[in-house]
Amino acid sequence: MHLDQARAFDVHRATRASRVTLLVLLVVAVAVASAPWWAGRDAMRDFVQLAAYLVFAMMWNLLAGYGGMVSIGQQAYFGLGGYAMLVLANYCGVSPFIAVPLGALIAMAAAVPVSTIAFRLEGGYFAIGTWVIAEVFRLTFANISALGGGSGTSLTALHGIPRALRESLTLWLALAIVAAAVGLLYLFLRSKAGLALTAMRDNAVAASSQGVDVKRARLIVYLVSACGAALAGGLYFLGNLRISPDAAFSVNWTAFGIFIVLIGGLGTLEGPIAGALIFFVLNKFLSDYGTWYLIGLGALAIVVTLFFPQGLWGYVSQRLHLQLFPVGRRVVFRDAAAPGQPATSDIARTLDSHSTSAHRA
Repeated sequence: MHLDQARAFDVHRATRASRVTLLVLLVVAVAVASAPWWAGRDAMRDFVQLAAYLVFAMMWNLLAGYGGMVSIGQQAYFGLGGYAMLVLANYCGVSPFIAVPLGALIAMAAAVPVSTIAFRLEGGYFAIGTWVIAEVFRLTFANISALGGGSGTSLTALHGIPRALRESLTLWLALAIVAAAVGLLYLFLRSKAGLALTAMRDNAVAASSQGVDVKRARLIVYLVSACGAALAGGLYFLGNLRISPDAAFSVNWTAFGIFIVLIGGLGTLEGPIAGALIFFVLNKFLSDYGTWYLIGLGALAIVVTLFFPQGLWGYVSQRLHLQLFPVGRRVVFRDAAAPGQPATSDIARTLDSHSTSAHRA
């Protein structure tokens, strides 16, 4: 039988694993949303912190893993989102919970002129340049006395809100931000724009020759990642109730984001989720060991980089052929030659049978 003979096929955009994942995520979302009625304050605070780590890592993964732009300065937007939230809440009378997304929009607007400077650089120069830009932000806010200068200031706008209500609203906001980040990134990467972004990452020249506006795509990715990083920053300092330049613009945020992505898997949606869970557990139970904790993180990163260069999730995905968030299309051929013959369920088996038949012919 030849390839040009009639073969019906279906195009699938979801897998059984992705459907199960959706169900599990819905159950987890309901459990987290109801946490104020059954969980303790520490558990709720932990989820908010985990959400901030996860969203920040996802945005760095979008920038580097899909956009091909390795930045060491995303803490600039993390801190800017936190400070914008505080200014809107303390000085403009905006609800702190509304100020978080508004602060993210302000950070995204600030990323427009910053991008004109950063995009003049490439490769390692881009990475170092973004770090320098973040340091400029840190020094600038450290010299604003109205915001506490180098010692920082507190989020006083929350003082009139009962603690239980404040913690519940912060938890629900964190859940909404995580759901929006995962859902919107998933839809974006499944779209034509996501395909163009992947092509640009693999080979910008080839993508440009195929009609992809590389400059526009890079700008969109940079702005989206800045907005997401600012959301993470606003959320983190909303739960922390205090902000300072050294805490907000610390390069540790980007270092943690890079660690999470490399451990989980670069260029995947599942990777940052797995990496964030691993990092959070390590940070929760081992951070009291100080220097040894940091040495352990570095050793783990080295081991994963050497033996699992695709990340832990990437390794599991390759071994088990598992995709929880499939962003591509899967073609499944149906054998219409005989009514009683079972349909093939795997494209690889179908293509192998075609190849064997053609060789024998």
